[in-house]
Amino acid sequence: MRSIWKGSLSFGLVNVPVKLYSAIEDHDVPLHQVHDKDGGRIRYKRVCEIDGETVDYEHIAKAYVDGDDTVILTDDDLKSLPAERSKDIDVVEFVPTDQIDPIMFEKSYYLAPDSKSNKAYVLLMRTLEDTDRTAIVQFALRQRTRLAALRVRDGVLTMQTLLWDDEVREARFPELDETPRITDAEMKMSRQLVDSFASDFQPEKFTDDYQEQLRTLVEAKLEQGDTIDTEATFGRETEGGGEVLDLMEALRRSVDEKRAKPALKKKPAAKKKSA
Repeated sequence: MRSIWKGSLSFGLVNVPVKLYSAIEDHDVPLHQVHDKDGGRIRYKRVCEIDGETVDYEHIAKAYVDGDDTVILTDDDLKSLPAERSKDIDVVEFVPTDQIDPIMFEKSYYLAPDSKSNKAYVLLMRTLEDTDRTAIVQFALRQRTRLAALRVRDGVLTMQTLLWDDEVREARFPELDETPRITDAEMKMSRQLVDSFASDFQPEKFTDDYQEQLRTLVEAKLEQGDTIDTEATFGRETEGGGEVLDLMEALRRSVDEKRAKPALKKKPAAKKKSA
């Protein structure tokens, strides 16, 4: 794995150099959008609505619209924020693990020690295990201040980013205002049904059936030769650096090259001799 961030984990006067790794990966079969008629790749362009020109990423800024006024924020503006320059993961408190509602969990990361000595890293990890508490931390990642929960999983410090309190919607549904009457017999039967499905959670028992069937379908089409030429439809990068040749461009160039070649003169047909 490749680290995506480096910094220091600090609690009190203790600083632990750490590296951040993504703890999850996507297993979905990658699919592209194509024209169903000829298989040509569908591409999207970043077009300016004022001049109609395609804009490179380096010239794209962010903006906030406030009614009739728009504020443009450049990369330099965002880098000027103090949170962007911070390379520290600050522990702000240690809370009982069961007080964190799972609805607040967002993305998961692993923290690995980034120094020759891992003593401070192991000390924090064992302290969390012994006290059965989770560390609430704050840090900056990709121009955003983040709130996260730091805990131990499989002998590694694991950090899960949290939603802010105002990002979790209130669970309010009028359909639940009226409480129906539930009999003891119904409750007993419901509990028996739960007991019949009771088990210990083992995530390895479950698989993504749709993705497996999709991959099988793709492999079957490949074996049968039910394919199209990728270079002709998706385009390729030229040696000049970065130019993408799509299907329409390939066709246009082919026509131009054909027109540039001198047409072969046809020999006149031989005249038949009169009888």
